[in-house]
Amino acid sequence: MHEQTPATPADAPSAQGPTLFDWEFATDPYPAYAWLREHAPVHRTRLPSGVEAWLVTRYADARQALADQRLSKNPAHHAEPAHAKGKTGIPGERKAELMTHLLNIDPPDHTRLRRLVSKAFTPRRVAEFTPRVQELTDHLIDGFAERGEADLIHEFAFPLPIYAICEMLGVPREDQDDFRDWAGMMIRHGGGPRGGVARSVKQMRTYLGELIHRKRDDPGNDLISDLIRASDHGDHLTEAEATAMAFILLFAGFETTVNLIGNGVHSLFMNPGQRARLQTSLAAGERGLLETGVEELLRYDGPVELATWRFATEPLTLAGQRVAAGDPVLVVLAAADRDPARFAEPDTLDLARTDNQHLGYGHGIHYCLGAPLARLEGQTALATLLTRLPDLELAVPAEELRWRGGLIMRGLRTLPVRFTPRGR
Repeated sequence: MHEQTPATPADAPSAQGPTLFDWEFATDPYPAYAWLREHAPVHRTRLPSGVEAWLVTRYADARQALADQRLSKNPAHHAEPAHAKGKTGIPGERKAELMTHLLNIDPPDHTRLRRLVSKAFTPRRVAEFTPRVQELTDHLIDGFAERGEADLIHEFAFPLPIYAICEMLGVPREDQDDFRDWAGMMIRHGGGPRGGVARSVKQMRTYLGELIHRKRDDPGNDLISDLIRASDHGDHLTEAEATAMAFILLFAGFETTVNLIGNGVHSLFMNPGQRARLQTSLAAGERGLLETGVEELLRYDGPVELATWRFATEPLTLAGQRVAAGDPVLVVLAAADRDPARFAEPDTLDLARTDNQHLGYGHGIHYCLGAPLARLEGQTALATLLTRLPDLELAVPAEELRWRGGLIMRGLRTLPVRFTPRGR
């Protein structure tokens, strides 16, 4: 019932250790991560940016590190040398005054902001948005269904979460293509020059600041208006905080969902038996396998390869390694979620896996606030694709696919597919 593509001996890292962060690694990082888990579970390495950081690869250590209050999210704790200055975090967020969001702060500020944002970004709001996500999904598929071919990243997986979060935030439809352009710059340059990303961040910040200012005077039934209205014992988000929170909900929300859909479809292509099982379940009107299946896709080849930056606030020991105060620590979610000490047959895709406490959306107080929306979009996208285009297949050999370079996210550059043309 389960399938996998086992690593060949040529895929295995050498005895001196794996080569990290080159293009070959980006294509399939899992053999390298398996070596690190076994031989160097907390490993100090120089990143492509020149920053030196610790990589945490075992599940138990990762889960502990994600909840360790001695590992701060605040970049101010980074004892950065001159050559590394500004090379952690989101490009341009510092200059754009967007630092006061949930990915960059610790308690008690984090506790206060998360409580206020949670009053606006509720499970109920996500549930009420379900029909609109389905409409957006069908509309995008309508755009290429009659052609019999498409690039699922650029025509489907990318625009779906952008338009969804824009609508939820309350961005007018006439402005949403601007957000698509800015987000596209982030996707294209995520593993390359930071300047293009920083410019897009600045443009987004300017627009969101103006939109929030307008909505203070004329609120609507949308997430930004709710962020403005949210209060706790008289405490409100400042305009700067609301802008930063709207930005991070968009920035952190769209690329994770792009990769969830893209990586998920790719994993189903590589495991046709599991895909057939899911399609049979969907045809029977069942949802159970879809729900466990999306969780398994998050574990097996998830959208977030490494958790966002953490910095040691004091000397500490991780799995026997001494970490100095100020050192960056990166928890490798992709490695932890394939740890055989936690998951049976971790390199096997099993859509029915139920013992699946993966770390794909983090753990502890920084657990992803947008996880319910991402799950909704992932489930809707996969179910609709497999139902409407049942003979969907790769249009190029799998080895020709290219993965985007970058540190935090894992995703395909393109995903060319073909299928029998269908009417709307």
